[in-house]
Amino acid sequence: MPQIKLTVNELSGIIAPMTILNLHLDSFPQETDSQIVTASSLQLSLPQPPKRFFRHGWQSWTLTTWLDPSEPPCPISAPKFRQKDEDPVYALTKNHVSAWVGAVELNDDDILLLGALDLSGRVELDGTTLKAFYEDEHESQWVIIRGKEDDVFAKYTALLETKFGKTRYEKAPRVWCSWYSLYKWINEHVVTNALHAIGDLPFDVFQLDDGWQITHGDWEPTKKFPSGMAELANKIKATGRTAGLWLAPFMVTKLSSIFRDHPDWLLRDEHGKPVPVGLTWEGVPYALDVSHPEVLEWLDKLIQKVRGWGYDYLKLDFLYAGAAPGKHYKDIPREVAYRNAMQVMRKAAGDAYILACGAPIVPTLGLCDGIRVGPDVSPYWLNNALSVWLNNPNDPCTQNSIRTSFHRLWLKSIVNIDPDVMFLRSKHNALKPDEQQLLLDLGTISGFKATSDLPQWMNRQNLDSLRQFLETDVKIQKISRYKYQINDREVDFSSVMPLSEHRHVPVWLAQNIGFLKIARHQVLPAILESLKHNNKKMWIFYPLATSISTFSTMLNSL
Repeated sequence: MPQIKLTVNELSGIIAPMTILNLHLDSFPQETDSQIVTASSLQLSLPQPPKRFFRHGWQSWTLTTWLDPSEPPCPISAPKFRQKDEDPVYALTKNHVSAWVGAVELNDDDILLLGALDLSGRVELDGTTLKAFYEDEHESQWVIIRGKEDDVFAKYTALLETKFGKTRYEKAPRVWCSWYSLYKWINEHVVTNALHAIGDLPFDVFQLDDGWQITHGDWEPTKKFPSGMAELANKIKATGRTAGLWLAPFMVTKLSSIFRDHPDWLLRDEHGKPVPVGLTWEGVPYALDVSHPEVLEWLDKLIQKVRGWGYDYLKLDFLYAGAAPGKHYKDIPREVAYRNAMQVMRKAAGDAYILACGAPIVPTLGLCDGIRVGPDVSPYWLNNALSVWLNNPNDPCTQNSIRTSFHRLWLKSIVNIDPDVMFLRSKHNALKPDEQQLLLDLGTISGFKATSDLPQWMNRQNLDSLRQFLETDVKIQKISRYKYQINDREVDFSSVMPLSEHRHVPVWLAQNIGFLKIARHQVLPAILESLKHNNKKMWIFYPLATSISTFSTMLNSL
């Protein structure tokens, strides 16, 4: 094995450079100790297999949790979900691979953390060896920290802040978002009705989500918004709230003018084909090559246009598409290309609040104000067909969201962490009271308070609970890894954490059954609500047509 050049720095000073082949656990005594190591790759030998391995997911939705090292990775069965929910480069590895930071539990509250202080870092657990490497093979810094769990993650977070920066907001805004009630089936009238219906509920932001645009890539309103986006922003601001808007700037559909008129803007694979970014509500979109100067110019103009309409809160979604593997216009690492593109949008957005979603975590730090830290929630606990049968712990549902979001609470000191919306409504809600409460408690601990609940789906008790959730500050104390005390009440999240045992079910069967659950609990209520609030007859047929189109696209892509 070739020797690795290492420069070892203590946090308090610098040690003379040395060249070594391996690092050994004996170098790091049990009491809190930290070293910074400069290398393109390194190996850290452990005396025995660790009790647990902390696996950090690549982007917002990717599984983050403490794993049993004796259990090998079990990849997602459906390739199009792997493209969307995992880092495609490492989706089929034989060992557990963690993005930027990995940690092992040696004994009770004796944690050894190995974390990258630059882009493209990965940490792999191979038996009794931690292997760290930069995937583009550049030489940069790693930090090795040993101590108590909260202490080692706090030290790593402080170093990330020094390297990448932090949010400008100590406290996240309180957000009403259209997605988790109305999904794609929104129009000007149903959105305006929701704005009036929430009355004086203390939301700081009213955010319009997916469904307003012609298609991904053509960011202009459809005929469902005849007054235009600027007029809607004015209506929102007239209520004293910030106007928010959803965009997915790094991906385009085949129906978009970009796909048709600018094929050179698309990211290509080694065969010259456009790179797909996984199965979405729009079918299977494709990634833009964010290293292309014309794409960067287009992104700048897009964000400036939206800001000109009056939207000061931007939810930027499916951002992982900007860091997808492929052949770039410029020969630069994919996470460098991604961060460069994020910097362009950050500058264009000015003082607007940016919520990054579906985002590679570390490359986004310092360029967003809030970041989604788990999969989307749903008005049910678990979609067994998509999560268990397909072995996809990143699938949008409440249990998966709580599990991954909880394991990213350590990021709270440098960015507003968004575990997604809370469900307090009694109508169109299949969550049990204890499940609903766990989600609400996580929202309280994270400090990011948001919902999509429509007042007409809530009774008086629901509305009172929502107001209390939005207005009340509570005392929060951590007791142990999975236990917190909220005021005088103890909350235990440990029941959420176990991963379900994989079942071998045909992909086509699991996906069809899973989509039926989505249709029942999410699509149908949204369509019915939209139909109630159409003031033009042509709009009556639009949600039905789009729902059939969306699901036929999803089924055809199996």
